[in-house]
Amino acid sequence: MVTATGMNTTPHIHIIGIGGTFMGGVAAIAQEAGFRVSGCDTKMYPPMSTQLEALGIEVVEGFEAAQLDSCAADVYVIGNVARRGLPVVEAILNRGLNYISGPQWLAENVLHRHWVLAVAGTHGKTTTASMLAWVLEDAGLAPGFLIGGVPQNFAVSARLPQAPAQDKASRSPFFVIEADEYDTAFFDKRSKFVHYRPRTCVLNNLEFDHADIFANLAAIQTQFHHLLRTVPGDCLIVSNGREAALAEVLAQGCWTPVAPFGIAEGWQVGAVDAAGGFEVLLHGEPVGQVAWDLLGEHNRLNALAAIAAARHVGVSVQAACAALGRFKNVKRRMEIRGEVNGITVYDDFAHHPTAIATTVAGLRQKVGADTRIMAVLEPRSNTMKLGAMKAALPESLAGADKVFCYAGGVDWDVQAALSPLGAKLHVAQQLDELVAAIVAQAQPGDQIVVMSNGGFGGIHQQLLTALKG
Repeated sequence: MVTATGMNTTPHIHIIGIGGTFMGGVAAIAQEAGFRVSGCDTKMYPPMSTQLEALGIEVVEGFEAAQLDSCAADVYVIGNVARRGLPVVEAILNRGLNYISGPQWLAENVLHRHWVLAVAGTHGKTTTASMLAWVLEDAGLAPGFLIGGVPQNFAVSARLPQAPAQDKASRSPFFVIEADEYDTAFFDKRSKFVHYRPRTCVLNNLEFDHADIFANLAAIQTQFHHLLRTVPGDCLIVSNGREAALAEVLAQGCWTPVAPFGIAEGWQVGAVDAAGGFEVLLHGEPVGQVAWDLLGEHNRLNALAAIAAARHVGVSVQAACAALGRFKNVKRRMEIRGEVNGITVYDDFAHHPTAIATTVAGLRQKVGADTRIMAVLEPRSNTMKLGAMKAALPESLAGADKVFCYAGGVDWDVQAALSPLGAKLHVAQQLDELVAAIVAQAQPGDQIVVMSNGGFGGIHQQLLTALKG
């Protein structure tokens, strides 16, 4: 907004670490809400880089202090990538500028007005949140959402609530958010999800992760307990009944009704057909049928959680099941990047041993025992770089026929840690060496699944180009 004096009165936020999936989502929502948005980051890669470019949001490369002059803002929204010692952070502090964390900004400017449906857990947050947002959308409820990836049913990772089909003159009360347990910012060491105050809270699973900020599983459980303390008593917690770690969290204190899934006492998967579709049971009784081709038991459990959460806000089981039949998975979740000479290349976000094992098992179920799976891994997450999960990696990759691991950027001995894999293992320090090794061994019919939570140097396209010969 420009006043009669020519002054721009539109509130301006500058986001430190705008390239992350969460902060990029905050940027999209802020712009839609009428804020002027700019930001900074390094190592920008899709899908966030393309989303920010499409939105026309100005992005400064790097974390230098000089950007505070060219992007003078009303408030600086600081992501958890930003640490003390970064020139831009030190300058913000030294100048006494107004700053806030991304989760707190979102809570104060958006979430407090809405019925928040939060999806938490070590694995499956992005997929389950995407399923839930789509089920509500398909039912005409037009939810807002912020998801750590791009749901292909929407083509964006974040938006404000829209006009529901039932009342075009209003705005939907619902907001679906991926509720991350990672810490909030350098000045706020609580988990991000503590800020969200959900009325519908999904707990997918719970394992040790994020070894860079959590000492052990108990430390993560404490944060989940803090989350449960914020859920009102007249609302709903949808919790994976198979997870002992979640049962322990609930035992620490729970003031809200719990709808379990994955067990006979609650929501359960019934008969599974050859294509991957399945029967939905509630307390042992059939209540719906999902017809889809998504891989794996983990996705069926994700679907149960989405169905239960959607039912809490008025979507029938039948409508939810029908919507899931039209669900398109999130980008970078077993996304086919191309096929060359009968060789298929997949891109997957898996970066925790459990997720890696699940990805390989799901692909095996799809292609059968006689098709070769070539697993390509970049141990890029902070937990992986620290080597906290290295002992579990061989077993997680055991279902693959060939394993290729990129060892650049880690301080532990990848070759030694993965040695139980024997002759199926190839480790490379350089990306071009890794690509060459994969191409040299690839045969028609092979399934190459690339697993990383980063861009992996564009290895997917490099493989497709090299395979063409």
